[in-house]
Amino acid sequence: MKPKCCSNKKLSKKFVDLAKFLRIIGEENRLKILCLLKNGELCVCEILENLDLAQNLISSHLKVLLDFELIELRQEWKRNYYSINQKTFKKYNLLLTNFLKDYEK
Repeated sequence: MKPKCCSNKKLSKKFVDLAKFLRIIGEENRLKILCLLKNGELCVCEILENLDLAQNLISSHLKVLLDFELIELRQEWKRNYYSINQKTFKKYNLLLTNFLKDYEK
């Protein structure tokens, strides 16, 4: 009997989303940004201080994380503050946990 995730030629939407999530967080600099944000909200200037990247590259990574709703943006005057989107992380934590549980014996 085939597992549910392989029961048809197309993966279900949740497995497609999980694969995209893993690709996004699998990029080293995005993972570093998420690690920095784990302790709380930061502005771009604070993220810049902690990474050896140009600001335009950091902004590009932040856009990918924002588009996938892994982080949230709060604007205060001329500054942008970023934080972890807890709701999205809970969703993917549950998906990944359930996926990996299928491999336990």
